[in-house]
Amino acid sequence: MADRADQILAGRGMFGVELGTDRVRALLAALGDPQRRFRAIHVVGTNGKSSTTRFACAALAGSGVKAGAYLSPHITGWHERVLVAEPLRDPEPIAPEPFLAALEAAEAAARTVDAERAGMTTQFELLTAAAFVALAEAGVEAAVVEAGLGGRLDATNVLDAPVVVLTGVGLDHTEHLGDTRELIAAEKLAVLAPGAVLVAGGMDDEIRPTVQAIATERGASRAVLLGPGAFDEDLPDLAAAGTFQRANATLALGAVAALLGDRLDPVGALRAISRTTVPGRLEVVGRYPLVIRDAAHNPDGARTLARELPRAVGRHRPVVGLLALLADKDADGVLAALAPVLDRVVVTQTASERALPAARLAELAAAHGLEAEVVEEPEAALVRARHRAGGQGAVVVCGSLTLLADLAG
Repeated sequence: MADRADQILAGRGMFGVELGTDRVRALLAALGDPQRRFRAIHVVGTNGKSSTTRFACAALAGSGVKAGAYLSPHITGWHERVLVAEPLRDPEPIAPEPFLAALEAAEAAARTVDAERAGMTTQFELLTAAAFVALAEAGVEAAVVEAGLGGRLDATNVLDAPVVVLTGVGLDHTEHLGDTRELIAAEKLAVLAPGAVLVAGGMDDEIRPTVQAIATERGASRAVLLGPGAFDEDLPDLAAAGTFQRANATLALGAVAALLGDRLDPVGALRAISRTTVPGRLEVVGRYPLVIRDAAHNPDGARTLARELPRAVGRHRPVVGLLALLADKDADGVLAALAPVLDRVVVTQTASERALPAARLAELAAAHGLEAEVVEEPEAALVRARHRAGGQGAVVVCGSLTLLADLAG
């Protein structure tokens, strides 16, 4: 089934010649507009979207709601992008069979829409449509939807969601979203529909006025803007690693409270959030040496990882980074953040057509004072990094979700 999903998606590019929602709206209309069969919380932001989405889905289920989620991207299989949670149960990835059925339905509709419009539905548009079909067919009452790129032109901007979460605003995808935080905030908050509630985190004094102004301009009924260190002191201990997850959990709980109102079960929601794990976020996947994988792929994410890493690795030394980045990422910014907490690095490159060549990444790492060794094949690079760390050291796999995917088999 994985091969069939790969076959369907392989021929479609990530982005179209023109970004926008016209194609996905036409596709969803051909599928009967499945996104109208559930209420939605729409999650946008530079970092923390996947964690916040998982927490919010869990909190919905913990309050007795049949809930779902759409995540972007996945680590090992396409079906991981869709979660379903029965009331009072933890969210789980949808089974491969119903996901493939939804994907095949979306592909059949896309062929007709493409012929009529003389265009090509993109991979992400097809995935988004398939996810909405899968969630609707699963009978979810509410779904938490993570935006893929920005907001205004993203395929998920078809929801008119009553609740929008902004996890924070940093510099990423600047070639598409703009080169200032203010421009990026405007792109992300273009998903706000009149009357929606905005719950925003990471709001420092520089960006807060912009976000408040945009919320007012777009007719938000209410805007809850939390500072960068805000979290609920009453939150229980979390299964998800990283102190930053408390802020994401707080955002999720606030969003679910805004959607459910009196239907929120605070005790059930908090219990569900406390059990939620987040693959690829400070996730320990090996011992002797300690192996941690983290999805940090931009400077904001790298700075967060750098803050958390000393606690995560404890006394394990040396700390060896296993890095790969995509060419459209700010490699200098990522390396500047990670250099102080890594003793050396092994650099590699993924199978992605957007991969930054390992030799170039090694040059950039050396410029930041890191001893860098090039091993172009990811599996061999992991073997080498483990060897360099030794039994008492630690390996930190980061820089790209495509690297995590390449090493997940």
